[in-house]
Amino acid sequence: MIGGPMGTSDHHSEYLARAVAALTPQGHTRVDELLDQLADVAADHDSLVRFAKAREAEADRGETGASDGTEPLRMLTDQELQGLSGGFLTIRDQEPLDDVSDWANAVLALLDDEAHRRSR
Repeated sequence: MIGGPMGTSDHHSEYLARAVAALTPQGHTRVDELLDQLADVAADHDSLVRFAKAREAEADRGETGASDGTEPLRMLTDQELQGLSGGFLTIRDQEPLDDVSDWANAVLALLDDEAHRRSR
């Protein structure tokens, strides 16, 4: 566990919440653009579109957590999870806006948590 009684998943959820809250107006616009691109490219993968729309709704609301209580992350196949991880790694490493790069890193942490949960 990281940070005492809080599990890594909770820690990473809090990290994502902080990253979403810290997005500047320009960062919000860029996150929306990136997630719209993901939804367009993945139009034939319903779970990827749901994942993109959930992250976009979080950024728009300025808070994390699915508004309807579901987390599309759990619906992703292992291949989709791996593909998303690669994409968000690229965003984190190449995005010029620091707040967007930090957001991408927080999403990567959630994807990593899910991959580790599945490997148990």
